Amino acid sequence: MSYTIEDLKTLMARLRDPETGCPWDTKQTYSTIVPHTIEEAYEVADAIERADYPHLKDELGDLLFQVIFYAQIGREDGHFDFDSVVDHLVRKLVRRHPHVFPEGTLESRIDPDNRPSEAWIKESWERIKAEERAEKPEADESLSRLDGIARTLPAMARAEKLQRRAARHGFDWPDIAPVFDKLHEEIDELKEAWQAAEHGTGDHDAVEDELGDLLFVCVNLARFMKVNPEQALKRTNHKFEARFRAIEQALAKEGRDMDKESLEALDAIWQAVKGVEKDRSGH
Repeated sequence: MSYTIEDLKTLMARLRDPETGCPWDTKQTYSTIVPHTIEEAYEVADAIERADYPHLKDELGDLLFQVIFYAQIGREDGHFDFDSVVDHLVRKLVRRHPHVFPEGTLESRIDPDNRPSEAWIKESWERIKAEERAEKPEADESLSRLDGIARTLPAMARAEKLQRRAARHGFDWPDIAPVFDKLHEEIDELKEAWQAAEHGTGDHDAVEDELGDLLFVCVNLARFMKVNPEQALKRTNHKFEARFRAIEQALAKEGRDMDKESLEALDAIWQAVKGVEKDRSGH
């Protein structure tokens, strides 16, 4: 026999039982589970990046458990349960996909010979999401076109989302040229802030502020180039790690201690490793 989602819900209820459940599980709250949820999401991404699909099944199960956990606490608090989460999700996705469910029902289908254009689909998606944001029970003066972008996203990912949302409403550079100009401007301002802090006429907050501006422009540059900034940085991290390990291995083969080598000696090996990479790649 195979267990089902109903069995998982039963298991979660048992774990949370105040009399016979697990002491750790019964103490958890929405906020205490958040770090575990984030960790599980990253482990899913890691398994995908490594193409470790047997492990991915396990990680997806761990991530699903986080959803079940929140849903159980929601049921206990009287806010929602797993079934209402699923119901809300299906209704939302059916509503956001009129190009798949034309009559707004799960059963309706489009004519495969009369599919709408990608431009229409994108416009429709953004219009529907904007309507949903406008329907939220908030005071009118608090509504913003930037609402709905999670503050807990990694800063780089949130910067890109903020920029894309603003750009859809006309607040954007006309082309990439002024973005390069802005990049140089922010570098100069960061240098000035750093020099002021070093000479006692400025402070660290100003340096942090200017560095943030520089990173924000870098994200903008990536957006114009249609490059995922997170992926680009991950690629550089991987490259740096591989080269650093190569330095360690080269020194170990010669019986040399890295911590006792000069920067010049280490950089010479670094450049040699880069040269090998170029030869392998052909450029």
